[in-house]
Amino acid sequence: MRILYQLLAVLFMVLQGVAVPSVAPNQKPECHKRKGSCHFGRCPIHLVRVGSCFGFRSCCKSMFG
Repeated sequence: MRILYQLLAVLFMVLQGVAVPSVAPNQKPECHKRKGSCHFGRCPIHLVRVGSCFGFRSCCKSMFG
């Protein structure tokens, strides 16, 4: 029974790494026009939100560019 939990943990870590590529194919063209990239949820600290992408994704862009 204990090995089942370990297998589930390993499976979760493998799937987490494969889940979302850095450049998703379903990014909206408006985000690319603004020179942004789509991120799940909120934007990372060094980026600002300039719009939205598919689902719960935010279109984020560098503060300095």
